[in-house]
Amino acid sequence: MSSIAAIGSLSRDVVAGGAPRPGGAVFYAARALAAIGAHARIAAACAREHRDELLPPLEAFGLPVEWHESAETTAYSFHYEGERRIMRQEAVADPWSPEQAVAAIGDATWIHVGALVRSDFPVETLAALSGGGRQLLVDAQGLVRTAALGPLQTDGEIGDALRYVAILKLNDEEAHTLAGTAEPAALQGLGVPEVILTLGSQGSFVITLAAVEHVPPRVVVGPVDPTGAGDTFSATYLTSRARGLPPAEAAGEATVAVAAFLSRA
Repeated sequence: MSSIAAIGSLSRDVVAGGAPRPGGAVFYAARALAAIGAHARIAAACAREHRDELLPPLEAFGLPVEWHESAETTAYSFHYEGERRIMRQEAVADPWSPEQAVAAIGDATWIHVGALVRSDFPVETLAALSGGGRQLLVDAQGLVRTAALGPLQTDGEIGDALRYVAILKLNDEEAHTLAGTAEPAALQGLGVPEVILTLGSQGSFVITLAAVEHVPPRVVVGPVDPTGAGDTFSATYLTSRARGLPPAEAAGEATVAVAAFLSRA
């Protein structure tokens, strides 16, 4: 199987007024990659002042981790209203430069780009990461979120970022922001080879340029904290695709992994 890398900025998350805890797409991707035994490496950034707080929990997953220093550590405070997450952006990390990002992923060919905000991975960095035939999975949250502090703000001003994306994961709100609709067939118009539309308890759709397939959800009983579920889906999907599974089967494995994650969260 081709090697995998997850790259992104760690975050300090305050959930429902609790104590700060490690977070960020790269954190939860690492957790999922370790759980499924993927051959993967992790590149993560945060401020030096938070390194001893955020890095050990990431390293505890047992994957090789390369730390990069940022002037700021991304920080969020949020709570849930049903399946909807209400967020404030308290701080934003430095962007990853093309040279820094390419060096950090080594020889990996399948890349989980753990963007939390649009400025994390500028278009020129995505272009560099996609060079050499590398396959990038990007969550749309990291494309539509602006770097403004305060209540989370989003827009569709993403330039030509999608031309460098092989796999795009988005929810219904992000779909409306980028395409004006969450109709699965309409999302083929984004031009991305594989689009994964996740709809929480309604399951997901796998949208390729040739077909649209629905993947049913797995039932999870009881109240759960869904933070990190999307990154678990992405990391598992990417690993399954790297193993050669077709998109719908990969989404099925990712759905199972999310149910397991939520059951023990």
